[in-house]
Amino acid sequence: MDREELARLQTYLRKTFGTAKLEVRARPKKTDSAEVFIGDEFIAVLFREDEDGEISYQFQMAILDLDLAEV
Repeated sequence: MDREELARLQTYLRKTFGTAKLEVRARPKKTDSAEVFIGDEFIAVLFREDEDGEISYQFQMAILDLDLAEV
């Protein structure tokens, strides 16, 4: 993913999740995915899918049982 694509995804996710603190960052040594952070906390990986010329993105977020204990 190039800088323009990362910026567009970041704008979309900030609007969707309602926070300006969300950042989409390039992954070292990977071009098909990016990391998603809110502040300093890593929350997800965003994968780029290109199937038959149609591009889509998959947002993969793990929620640990430990995190749910705080709710």
